[in-house]
Amino acid sequence: MNRFYFFVWFQWAIKLTVYTCILAFFIAGTITIGLYINQGMKPFSSELNLALLTIFKFWFVLAWNFALLIILFRSLKYIFNKCIGGYKFQLLTCPNEENKNATREVISNIGYGDLIKVWRKWFMLIIWIVAVEMILSVVVMKVLSSYESIFDWFSIYVLYIFILTAGYFSFIILSTRCKKVRIIRC
Repeated sequence: MNRFYFFVWFQWAIKLTVYTCILAFFIAGTITIGLYINQGMKPFSSELNLALLTIFKFWFVLAWNFALLIILFRSLKYIFNKCIGGYKFQLLTCPNEENKNATREVISNIGYGDLIKVWRKWFMLIIWIVAVEMILSVVVMKVLSSYESIFDWFSIYVLYIFILTAGYFSFIILSTRCKKVRIIRC
């Protein structure tokens, strides 16, 4: 079972990282090119190249945040119905309001509309796990380091590592927190 969780997490983390970088690169590149065109497409020089690179870096960090939210939602779809290490996550339907005793059916073709309730629970689970990681990190940094400010060490990249770590633990907890998700042998 640990192998299943690790490989689900590993595949998810790779997809999340690659797709977030691609989307952030695309957004930052589009904005940078748009600004270059808007400013009259001056001939390239070392100062202009440096300015465009600075603009790109600025927008890449902002676009990373936006892209991360989008890819977090999209990436959840791909953890379901894949047999890994003899287990797989299944997404179930919700029973109707009129017939609460109806059996839950497995959703084989998962759409993004099917994921909204599961994603909200999963996203809140990640937020809480990241909050715990942040508290533990602040305590450890305060006790073991000589930083003057509590959050000198913190950046978007550290937060991303926290999100990846929280993702692993969220997959372990997901089937117990969400009734629409179950793990079966395959």
